[in-house]
Amino acid sequence: MAFVTEQQIQKFHEDGFLVLEEFFTTEECDAMRKQIHKIIADMEVPSHCRTVFSTKEEEQLQAQGSTDYFLTSGDKIRFFFERGVFDKKGEFLVPKEKSINKIGHALHAYDPIFKQMTHSSKVQELGRKLSLEKPVVVQSMYIFKQPGIGGEVTPHQDATFLYTEPLGRVLGLWIALEDATQENGCLWFIPGSHTGGVTRRMVRAPPGSTPCVQFLGSEQPYEDSQFIPVPISKGGLILIHGEVVHRSELNSSNSSRHVYTFHLMEAKDTIWSRENWLQPTPELPFPSLYL
Repeated sequence: MAFVTEQQIQKFHEDGFLVLEEFFTTEECDAMRKQIHKIIADMEVPSHCRTVFSTKEEEQLQAQGSTDYFLTSGDKIRFFFERGVFDKKGEFLVPKEKSINKIGHALHAYDPIFKQMTHSSKVQELGRKLSLEKPVVVQSMYIFKQPGIGGEVTPHQDATFLYTEPLGRVLGLWIALEDATQENGCLWFIPGSHTGGVTRRMVRAPPGSTPCVQFLGSEQPYEDSQFIPVPISKGGLILIHGEVVHRSELNSSNSSRHVYTFHLMEAKDTIWSRENWLQPTPELPFPSLYL
């Protein structure tokens, strides 16, 4: 890993994101990809994906199953699928490794390979370079961005979903396990957009409500011309400020864009919102980055 300079840290504070090429080795990226294939091979499809729709009541049960599955995924390894990959009986219409949108949200805690990468000495050193005193890992995801069907991610701020008081305490680490290009859906950022707070929050709805979350406020409109593309090579890491506006486009290419990403929070003098969809649990309090 290249040494992170003070100038780079300063650029991160100015832009709200920072590209660090060659942060992980090819071998480390391949180890994560190999491990995810093993996880998929052993995957049991959640029952709410197997429901046969026939009545409104059953559709509601299916939606509730999906809701519970999502809301209780913070301390588990769970599977989230692309649309249209199951038939009415819940059987795969495509190979199962091509059906998944993402796997989350506790790979960092329960899988040995992803735990090792998340807490690697170079990630810990990056945390110290950023002057993080008590960083904790709040969630992790493996994102597939499948060829041809990997969906668009609309402009957003991570703090909309992972809200803290004060703001500015959440960081995303986004690791390219394959080259991320404009063709296969690299990230786009609005440089400097991390300084104006958040205009929208996703919060838990009252128990028993459908949908299980609701939005307060609204996303402000952004011009396409404000965004710049940020392609990155396999092994590169993008550091993402919790309030910087970013998006990615549909993957219309023939190549996937696999990514491992996780979020850190500076826990010192920080309140994690009880309204966030993601909550620490007795089984999995947010683990310290500095193991």
